[in-house]
Parts: sequence; structure tokens; C-alpha cells
Amino acid sequence: MFIRPLFRLVPDGTRIAFMRGRYLGLIVSALLSSLSVGLFFYPGLNLGIDFRGGIVIEAKTPGPADFAAIRAALAAEHLPAAGVQRFGGPDDVLIRLEAAGDEKATDAAADRVREALARAIPGTKVLKVDAVGSSVSAELFHKGMLALGISLLMILAYIWFRFEWEFAVGAVVTLLLDITKTIGFLAVTRFEFDLVMVAAILTILGYSTNDKVVVYDRVRENLRKYRTMPLRELIDLSINETLNRTLGTSMTVFLAALPLALFGGASLSGFAWTMLFGIVVGTSSSIFIAAPILLFLGEHRLRRDAARPKPAKTPVA
Repeated sequence: MFIRPLFRLVPDGTRIAFMRGRYLGLIVSALLSSLSVGLFFYPGLNLGIDFRGGIVIEAKTPGPADFAAIRAALAAEHLPAAGVQRFGGPDDVLIRLEAAGDEKATDAAADRVREALARAIPGTKVLKVDAVGSSVSAELFHKGMLALGISLLMILAYIWFRFEWEFAVGAVVTLLLDITKTIGFLAVTRFEFDLVMVAAILTILGYSTNDKVVVYDRVRENLRKYRTMPLRELIDLSINETLNRTLGTSMTVFLAALPLALFGGASLSGFAWTMLFGIVVGTSSSIFIAAPILLFLGEHRLRRDAARPKPAKTPVA
């Protein structure tokens, strides 16, 4: 027995001609990605402690924080603070210091900050201390970039194995455009780019890949089902047939991440906002980027039967 859903995000049987906007979609995507690449170089990413090295200390003072006293205490210890700021409530303090050399020197500097805070504002509680030396931060950065590169290669191999090469090239190019836009988003919002953000980008890659595989799989099914339908019409049909699933999945993940962005605090909000941005970009790119690239690459190869004239019927005597 077929059970009808309570509601649908889009009505059944839609016939939206998405490929009419293929040129506009590609041009807008290329412009945004080019702008994002420029933002990567200037002003650049706000590298977190994982990649820049240094010390981040979260502390809670007995009353409203006296930032002047904290800066004076750090200066007395010959610890030039890269940043002393409030986060959360008026008694929450975030202290950032540049890397003090090797790991031993960095750990020693963290201990001196604890002692300086205890003397300047008695009763201050140190909630969290993150200390990363310069050599460790450089290694983490290289490994994070290596993880992104390997993930793209594995996605390329998977889609190439499952589909034809036109699908694989279209998916990987689209994913690269998605990544550049996410980097531009991080450069504009100034969220810290650390290992958590690398995890967010990898999650976006996985989600976006799944979304494109759903559309591509329907395209492949329809290529067998409608052997003479022009590829442009076939891609439009495939997108319309999977539109409810695509939007439903995106809406579910979006609503799950939204509370983390609004109420997750400083440690989770950057990750959640990046995920929300990636969901929107990944969903739209499956329709307006990956599908047009597939159309351009496969129009004369995947649809040879459509371009080939049908043989004339022999009249029956």
C-alpha cells in the first residue's frame, strides 16, 4: 500500500527548466569562486591556534573582568598578549598569545599566564588552556590540507568508478567551486580556521557528493529509459524528479545545524554557520553547476542516439 506524505516541499510533476539558467549559474559561480580565491590571499583566513601556534586561555573572573588589569599583569610577565577579549558573559575572558617557540617554551608561557591571572585578579578560574607550538601547528596545517586533497581524489575515483568520466569531472569541478566559496565565507566572517573547520569542510564535501550522486543516478537511469530524449530535457526531468528528495534532505540537515549556530556558543557556532553555508551552496551547485557541466561534457557522447536520425520505416506492401 502506498502511503502519501503529509506534505511536499514542491508539488509532484514539476517541469522546471533548470538548464535555461545554466550559463548564468556557471558565470555567477565562477565569479564568486574567483572572489573567494582573492579573499584567501587578502585579507586571508583567520588561522586558529591549531595552524598558527600559540596559547588560548579561557578564564572566568569573580566579577566583571578588568581587562586593563589583565593586560598589565601579562605585560609585567613580559608576555605580549595578541588579544584579550570578552566572550560569553561579562566575567568570561579569552586570552590569546603568539607561539613562544618550541613546545616546552609554550607550556611554560601558559603556566606564567595562570600565575599572572591569579595575582592580578584573585579568584579567577582558568577553564581551558590550549597550547600549540609552532612546529606542531605547521605539521597540523600540512596534514589538514593533505586530508582535503586526498578526499577529493577519493571522490573522483569513486564517481569515475560508478559513472562515466563526464560525471566524475563534473562532480569534482563543482566540489572545488564549493570549497572555494566556503573559504571565501570563512575569510569574510573571520571565523577561526582550525581543525574543526577542516572537519566542517570535509563534512560539506561528503554531503555535497551525496547530493550530486542522487541527481547523477537519476540521470543515468533516465538515459536508459528515454534513449532518444535530448540530454538537456533529460537532465531537467531528472532534477525535477529528485527535487523533493534533494530539498527534503537539505532542509533536515539545515534545521539540525541551525540551533548549534544560534545557541552553540563560541566553540560550535563557527562550525555550525559554516555547515549551514555549505548546505546551501552544495544543494544549489548540484542543480546549477554540476548538471550544466554534465550537459556540456556529455551532450554529444551520452546522447548519440538522440542526435542520430531514426531509420525510415519500410512501407508494407
